[in-house]
Amino acid sequence: MYERKIPEDLECGINVSMKVLGGKWKACILDSISKGVRRPSELHTAISSAAPRVINMQLRELEEYGMVCKKIFPGTPLKVEYYLTPTGESILPLVAAIDQWGLTNRDHIIRMQEALQ
Repeated sequence: MYERKIPEDLECGINVSMKVLGGKWKACILDSISKGVRRPSELHTAISSAAPRVINMQLRELEEYGMVCKKIFPGTPLKVEYYLTPTGESILPLVAAIDQWGLTNRDHIIRMQEALQ
């Protein structure tokens, strides 16, 4: 098992928030689930820029942090759906703020990125 050489500072709220949302697609996953996208295959379609393997890994991490819960329905084929927990719902205002900031500053960021090329 991997052991960190420098201990994590979980006294800092920003560090805690980034630990949960730090993956490239985690905010998009939480946003999609909040809008009713529940099944992994639906998430893969909704977030087509991300590899299914990456979405699955980040779903697992979100589940480990208690942001989402997985419900497994018996039968063949097996059906799995994800739902936000109360803690997952509590992070949605932060996800919405990140989205709004991105929309507000998109043109500026695109110009800066183009200037670097």
